[in-house]
Formats: sequence, structure tokens, C-alpha cells
Amino acid sequence: MFIGRTEEKKMLMDAFKSKEAQFVAVYGRRRIGKTFLVRETFEGKFVFQHSGMANTNKAGQLEAWQTALQNCGYTSTEPINNWLQAFNALRQLLEKSSKRKKVVFIDEMPWLDTQHSGFLAALEYFWNSWASAQHNLLLVVCGSSTSWIINKLIRNHGGLHNRVTLAINLREFSLNECEQFVRNSGLGFNQRQILECYMAIGGVPYYWTLLKRGKSVAQNIDSLFFEPSGLLRHEFDNLYHSLFNTPEQYIKVVNLLGKKNSGLTRNEIISQGDIADNGNLTRILADLEYCGFIKRCNTWGDKVKNSVYQLIDFFTIFYYNFMDTPGENGRNYWLTLQNMPLYATWSGLAFERICFAHQQQIKNALGISGVISTIYGYRDPKMQIDMVIDRSDGVIDLCEMKFTKNKFTIDEDYDEKLQTRKTLFATKINNSKAVHLVMITTKGITENAYRYEIQNTITASELFVP
Repeated sequence: MFIGRTEEKKMLMDAFKSKEAQFVAVYGRRRIGKTFLVRETFEGKFVFQHSGMANTNKAGQLEAWQTALQNCGYTSTEPINNWLQAFNALRQLLEKSSKRKKVVFIDEMPWLDTQHSGFLAALEYFWNSWASAQHNLLLVVCGSSTSWIINKLIRNHGGLHNRVTLAINLREFSLNECEQFVRNSGLGFNQRQILECYMAIGGVPYYWTLLKRGKSVAQNIDSLFFEPSGLLRHEFDNLYHSLFNTPEQYIKVVNLLGKKNSGLTRNEIISQGDIADNGNLTRILADLEYCGFIKRCNTWGDKVKNSVYQLIDFFTIFYYNFMDTPGENGRNYWLTLQNMPLYATWSGLAFERICFAHQQQIKNALGISGVISTIYGYRDPKMQIDMVIDRSDGVIDLCEMKFTKNKFTIDEDYDEKLQTRKTLFATKINNSKAVHLVMITTKGITENAYRYEIQNTITASELFVP
């Protein structure tokens, strides 16, 4: 099933139709569907395709490369001993090809760049000395090691500087795309169940393929995460080790953010984690943000240097709440948690993250899709606001998110809390804009006297809109 990825597929096809040589890098976290996207888009159009092998030395990589060349029609039996020879053999294969458009796909490219292999220099020579001048050539490379793709290709300051003509950061599925997947797969989940699933595994396509028909969401989560043979029981280590060459440094930062739901500033990360304030930390934070694990959130009215970094990856948040904890979490663990405070705390945070991941749907529901808006979080010693939408039409929306089984009821105490926040925030901005209260809940809010103090309500179903 090919679901979503409409924009990314169009970008790839535009590169295919270009009359200039194209060097395309597709990157993103493990299991996000990079290989599937490229193969589905260019099925039958490859002149050469190859995938690097994990934990394999230079000799093994070169041998596999030569085998791939031969499978694509390369006839020479001379052994390939280095990467310059490897790319020269690729050039010969391409020159002999009769295809009008010559598509080359190199998957898991970071694995080819083994220590002291000379791979990157050979790639640079191949592209600069010949490939870049071939108007009918499209080179597509992929890799789960996002830090390698970003730092060695996209941000390269040497011979490959600005050589990547298109970079596609493949993100997770939206709720709408996951709903399409559920429908096409016959899983039989309703929207609330899809929400709960999204809270645990996010929109990572591969994780959704592991869900089994005939099982409830709770049964699926128990089976995947908490049974001894669960397919995602050890995914945390596999995930970070596949993405980053030095995963321990990244996990240290993620650990810190996993303990602070409201996020940490860079200075707080440095002090609390005893981490050096240097370019290495800048790179780690940037890489984690590129991968979609963290988000840098500007606080309303604060300076950029005081930005807060928040952990936003659903799988990682789930891991820290339920798997990275002492005690028993074995068979049927998830089924026993549904009415416990730990579940309520996690689901509230995860629903908030879902709302931030679907900002456009929220703007659509508010009828401001065409209004220039900036979306922030807000915190100070007196209050914390989940989401602030600062609109160019003279309005600021203060959004509260609530994940409940039934309609949320605003009582007298909660109404007083909301009105106090509204008054404090209006004072903070010197009443320069109108301040509206917005409730984003799973099933709306109960009709009572306090409901009319809310300017707008958004239900979870509106987050499922394309």
C-alpha cells in the first residue's frame, strides 16, 4: 500500500524530469519508509541500485558493490579493490546503458563509508569529475544514519559542498494517513484507538505494519513492547544506534529531556547534564531536531537564545514512561495501566504533542488557515500555557489540550484557572491583542455555564483532516 507521501513523490518525479544532473538525498529515522518511497516512485527505472551492509568492512562492501554491478549488467570480472575503481565501474555501466534517464539508487550509503575506506573522496570525485555533467543522470541516496547524511553530504564543506540538489527529510505519517492505513489493513480501530496507538508509536509506518488484526490496541501494545519476544521491546537501542555514530551522546541529551516534559533550555541541558558548551552540543541538538526527536520551541516574548528544547518523539516518550523503569512490565502490563495515574499523565502529554504535530489541522479548524500565525509554548513562574497561537489578525489563541474518554467538563475551579491565565496573559501583552480561549479535547466539552467562556472548541476528529 502506498499511502501519503504525495509531496515527496512529486519532488522525486520533478528531479526525474529535470534536464540537469540531480543529486538527491532522502533521510529520516529508522523504519520511516525511505527505501519504500524511492522504490515505489522509480520502480523499473533503475540502471543501478545497491544497499550498504551493516557492520561490514571495506573489502566486504566492495565485493557486494561488484555483485550489484554484475546483477545490473556490468560484465567485467576484474576485482574492484578501492572505491575509486568502484565508482569508475559504475560510470562504465552508466555509459553503456541505453536508458534515456539513468537512475542510480544507493541505499544505506553511510554504511559504505567505513573507517579509512576513502569512500567519501571517491564519491566526491565521481560526482564532480563526471556525474554532475550528465544531464540525464539522477543519483538518489538514502541512509538511516541521519547525522552522516546531514554532516557528510548536506552540510559538507569540502568537495561536496552544495552538491546535493534536493534533500528530502521524510517525516512520520499524520493521523489522517494512519487512519487510511488502518482502514486499508482491516485493523478495525476507531479514531480514539488510533490516537492511543499514535501516542505509543507515532506515525512511523513500519511500526503500524506490526499491528495485528483481531487484536485490540491494548493487546497489540502488550504484544509489541512488553512480551519477552516483543518486536519493539529493544527498539530504543536499535533506533538510536542506527541513526547516530556516537549514540551515547545523543541518548544523554534525550534522557535529560525525557525527564522534563516542559522542556529545557540549552543552558539547562548543559548544567543538568554536565555537558560541554561547544559545537558538538550544537550538532547533537541540530541532528536530533532534524530527525524529529526534539523540537526547539520559542517561548512567547522571550529571546531565541532562551528557546526550550522538548522531546516530541512519541516512541521515545512512551519508552521513558513505561519501559525505562524498574519493576515488572511483562505480559498484559498495558491492560492493567488504563485507569492508573501514570497512564493519565502520559496520555495528557502525548495528546499535547499530537496537537503540536498537527498545527495546520488546528488552524483549519479555527478558520485561520490563511492567517499568518506563529505558534509557541509559554511558561513563566505563574503559569504554563500548552499552545499560544499569535495571529496577524489581532488575536492570540490560548489553547488547552485535554485527553479524556468522554466530553471534558469545565467546572468552577477550572474556569477560574482559565480566566486567571487569560487575564495574566492579556496584561503581559499590554492588551495589544484580543485573547481567546480554545479547548482541544477528544470529544468536545460539556454544555454548562462555563462552556460559554470558551471562544472555540476543537475535537480530536478535526485533527484527522488531511
